[in-house]
Order: sequence, then C-alpha cells, then structure tokens
Amino acid sequence: QVQLVESGGGLGQPGGSLRLSCAASGIRFSNAAMGWYRQVPGERRDLVATITTDGSTNYADSVKGRFTISRDNAKNTVYLQMNSLKPEDTAVYYCNAKVFPLNFWGQGTQVTVSS
Repeated sequence: QVQLVESGGGLGQPGGSLRLSCAASGIRFSNAAMGWYRQVPGERRDLVATITTDGSTNYADSVKGRFTISRDNAKNTVYLQMNSLKPEDTAVYYCNAKVFPLNFWGQGTQVTVSS
C-alpha cells in the first residue's frame, strides 16, 4: 500500500519560513519523481515544484527564488523549504509521487500565511 504523509504545514508569517516534509512508503522511492502541488478552494491544483530521480528541479514562476525542493532517498522523504512567505502562498499543499505509469497523492497539509 502506497502512502505519502505530509507534515510541517501550519501558520507562517509574511516574510517567514516553513518546511514541509513528505514521507513515502510502499514505493521504490529512488525511482519516483516527486513533487509538491497546492490548491486553493474552488481553484485547480497547481504545480509548485518537482524533483526528478536524478535531482533535477523545476519550479512554478511564483515560487522561484523563494522555495526549494529536495529529496533524501535514504529517508524516503521529499522536502519543500518555503522562505519569504507571502499571503498568496496560502493553500493546501499536496505531495505527489510519479512511478510510471502510476501517480500517487498525499492527503494534503494546510499552509496559511498571515500576520
């Protein structure tokens, strides 16, 4: 059974930082392309950042220079370091794992940026 368990969400201050973690089980993590997506109620789920099996990264324009995705294959975990937070970063953040041809999602973690 595949499980992606996100943690680290919560309330962040504008200009502050939060770090999200996603622990994966039930998949060969080193073979999985990992990603973070976010969704605001009533809107589509949008890509935030992805990281391939060889460590190549890709970011949405809105988070470039502020967010960093990384992975630790020894811990089966992917991270999202979020710096310089903005109120518009408020959303539910979802972890994603792609092991061709399958696609898996976590349950999501709420991030709220507010003073």
